[in-house]
Amino acid sequence: MSLLDSLKWRYAVKKMNGTKIPAEKLDTIIEATRLAPSGFGLTPYSIIVVEDEETRKKLLPAFYNQAQVVDGSAVIVFAAWNTISEKEIAEYMQEIAAERGVAVDTLNDFSGAINGSFKNKTPEQARVWADKQAYLALGFALVAAAAEEIDATPMEGFKPDAVDEILGLTALGLHSAVAVTLGYRDAANDYLSGAKKVRRAPEKLIIRK
Repeated sequence: MSLLDSLKWRYAVKKMNGTKIPAEKLDTIIEATRLAPSGFGLTPYSIIVVEDEETRKKLLPAFYNQAQVVDGSAVIVFAAWNTISEKEIAEYMQEIAAERGVAVDTLNDFSGAINGSFKNKTPEQARVWADKQAYLALGFALVAAAAEEIDATPMEGFKPDAVDEILGLTALGLHSAVAVTLGYRDAANDYLSGAKKVRRAPEKLIIRK
């Protein structure tokens, strides 16, 4: 399918059939998600991939018993950083220097710009910023899944504290921001299967200047 056809095909599946996603397709979706853009390239989140059935069963009540959590093949939780400090930024500079083969001190201006940006943010503002970066990654995951003809249901409806506890995120300095369940639609039992996709008409949604 073309990209637009893939996006027209996808929808937020309500019923999944339990079929496991091939490893190579899941890996492609995860890698596409890793390549998502992020402010400064910092990627202030981790991508938690939960395939284990028992763990997904534990997560089910935290997701208000949305069946896709257990009937799908995997749940991806985007877990954003709780804090963004000079330490994380310095580590990022080291990564850039290593990948690009440059001296880390040549990145001082870039490092200073990032640190300066966060000095002007409250901890809550930094946390919201990190969450927004996680949402960018979610968008890439949804598009990649559609391209691979894997169904994906984005989920904001969950209890963050419960998810954090089950996955041990607090100890990692993380908090759950948003999630997506991946799997295959149970078309015969999903009331949305085959329903026409409804979006605002272009002339109402798009403003060209």
